[in-house]
Amino acid sequence: MASTRRRPARSRVWPKIRLLLFVAVIGAGATALYPIWKAANPDPPELLVRYRTSTPADTAVAKPSLEVFNQSDKPLPLSDVTLRYYFTGDDAAYAFNCVNAAFGCSNLAGRVVELDKPTESADRYLELRFTEKAGTLEPGANSKGIDVQLFRTDHKKLQQSDDRSFDAEMTSYKEAKKVTAYRRGVLAWGEEPDGTGPHDDKDRAKTSASHEPLPAAPEGVLFDTFDYLGAKDPALFKHGWLVRTSKGGPGIENTWSADGVTFPADGEALNSGQVLQLRASTDGTEAGTKQASLGTAASKFREGTYAARIHFSDAPSTGDKGDHVNQTFYTIGGKGSTYSELDNEYMPNGGWGRPGPKLDTVTWHDHKTNDRVYITTNKSLDDWHTMMIRVKDGVVAYWLDGKKLFVSSGKYVPRADMSVNFNHWFVDLPFEGERAWDMKVDWLYYNANETLSAEEVETQVRDFTDRGRNYFDTVRGSE
Repeated sequence: MASTRRRPARSRVWPKIRLLLFVAVIGAGATALYPIWKAANPDPPELLVRYRTSTPADTAVAKPSLEVFNQSDKPLPLSDVTLRYYFTGDDAAYAFNCVNAAFGCSNLAGRVVELDKPTESADRYLELRFTEKAGTLEPGANSKGIDVQLFRTDHKKLQQSDDRSFDAEMTSYKEAKKVTAYRRGVLAWGEEPDGTGPHDDKDRAKTSASHEPLPAAPEGVLFDTFDYLGAKDPALFKHGWLVRTSKGGPGIENTWSADGVTFPADGEALNSGQVLQLRASTDGTEAGTKQASLGTAASKFREGTYAARIHFSDAPSTGDKGDHVNQTFYTIGGKGSTYSELDNEYMPNGGWGRPGPKLDTVTWHDHKTNDRVYITTNKSLDDWHTMMIRVKDGVVAYWLDGKKLFVSSGKYVPRADMSVNFNHWFVDLPFEGERAWDMKVDWLYYNANETLSAEEVETQVRDFTDRGRNYFDTVRGSE
């Protein structure tokens, strides 16, 4: 019997086809509508930033205070985060410093960057980054206040009313979407000046910031480029510095004044930034004399490498030449049997009956009995120089621009921890008339663990500043 093939019943296939077509249409529609729905229902941010300020629009210094909140359900290392505060720069150079942070200002770095595409309210931003030692925010935790100062290096007033991230009404912490935050280089909070937000996928490159991990500050090191507002800058004291106003010597006794301690811009400074300037001024009388000094509040320095880039002066900034001024970079500490002092003293016109210009490098054992050893370098140092003192295994060595000048040992070594100081003072007052002398310091570096060459120090200094590090202190007893 011949067999016949049955054709599939059309009524059984067609419903399946219609179902597939329906699913495809719904899927296509959902795909098309998803971006619209997503824009209206974005994922909650992984982090958010709050901001406050205590300054009016017209001010000498901007004082943005920021908090970072971890909104995710996972720990957030602060080293993954970058913050940007936007402002208009008025064609001026800017600097910043950290006044206070719960994790320590030594774990914060910052730099001012010009925008490639400026807007009316932003042509640059202050970028803040954190080292791994800044810690990790647990879910729901916040960084607490990060208090920074932003100012012109010429110290002229700011007009913040047209600055994108500034808001005079935010005197208490509030969410601030005009301050942006990035996680591992990707925009996670806020809105950039061109309107790009964290959920804007039309051009992801716009929302990306380079993110190179910021190394922790090396242990046992103090570094400072003197980016401060003046002698009363709170950051100056937070960072461990004291401006001397106390009575006593050396020089013309009881004439130490904060008036001579300033931080002007200097085109020859590192990255064309600021310097510490110490001005010694006089009219020839004790009453009309002011001497200047800045030193560390803590006496915690002994062995290791001390280095500073210093500009000595052979002529006054104003008035006639000839004063017996002493421009000094030194350490001092201990009392009695532990008294310790290491000196670099430059006297362009000499002093104490000895002619100048001359540099005395001196190691003291007993100041009361004048027990010391020293060597004199008889030449002008009217320029920038890298001064170094190295202390290791009972030997002290003094260096000028990478050249060894003098070595002391035996009893002529430090017997106590010391402070680090810069002084500018008058040996005596043999002349009449007003004059003012300026000594400048670009940076200070101290390493408790290593004795380094001048070249090695300068390489580290450049690396620090290239990464936005203008200050840190990890020497024992520091923050």
